[in-house]
Amino acid sequence: MSQEQPERPKPPELSGVDLARQALVAAKEQARARGAAAQQKKQARRGGLRSGARADGRDPLPLGAAINRLITERGWETPAAVGGVMGRWPQLVGPEVAQHCEPQKYDEDARVLTVQCDSTAWATQLRLLAPTLVARLNEDLGHGTVKMLKVLGPGGPARRYGSLRAPGSKGPGDTYG
Repeated sequence: MSQEQPERPKPPELSGVDLARQALVAAKEQARARGAAAQQKKQARRGGLRSGARADGRDPLPLGAAINRLITERGWETPAAVGGVMGRWPQLVGPEVAQHCEPQKYDEDARVLTVQCDSTAWATQLRLLAPTLVARLNEDLGHGTVKMLKVLGPGGPARRYGSLRAPGSKGPGDTYG
């Protein structure tokens, strides 16, 4: 049971200009490696890095560039973008909706933005607008940043705890769902 393997076509042999290009690339890499090694030896002899006329990694950065570098290094691009959305909420949803609904938190793992409304009517309205808002947010933040909009209605009054409560009662929270 011998299986014949089809002959693979051999890559064309390099000639002339192509060989010269490969040799040039290899020579540049070797020169770069030798130069870096020589530079390190020189710095070690002088006692470490010294300031010079050219820019290096120790030079001060403008504040915006430093913040952008920090955000990129730490992987905070998505939380920073979502935080910007919370600051621009009225421009994204309109002043009337923003007056009655405000973003509360963003769950990065589940990609869910939680929004609280001041009345059940506005909560219902926002639930109907949720697909449109998710599409608008993803357009602004990047595809897939927000998968779902969790809409919360108004909260009930603060629960009061004390000795005048029936055992097992949740107080006024029993009537607010």
